[in-house]
Amino acid sequence: VQILVSGGGSVQAGGSPRLTCTVSGFTLDGRDIAWYRQAPGSECELVSVIESDGTIYYSDSVKGRFTISPDNAKNAFYLQMPSLKPEGTAAYFCSAGVGLKIGRSCWGQGTQVTVSS
Repeated sequence: VQILVSGGGSVQAGGSPRLTCTVSGFTLDGRDIAWYRQAPGSECELVSVIESDGTIYYSDSVKGRFTISPDNAKNAFYLQMPSLKPEGTAAYFCSAGVGLKIGRSCWGQGTQVTVSS
């Protein structure tokens, strides 16, 4: 089982990076998929999740701006972050499984996104 996150890096405020979470070893079908982030000195935050029944949730801080989307053909999913603000600076992590809306999974291989103003 392997979960790989890519797409982070340094971006200017207003940039629109897209993070990719690629999963191997198990299928994403029937599982929750989620993005989390942790800013320096802050707790792990759930950014967005698509639950196994298709329900989509976004945190208030990103609602209306970020988009989570699955790619069943690639067994992957994405987080599109248009017009990113400096407060979006954080380590971003992805996860797939069950009950992810109530979990906090800021561990493992994440990707750092640093937004400069």
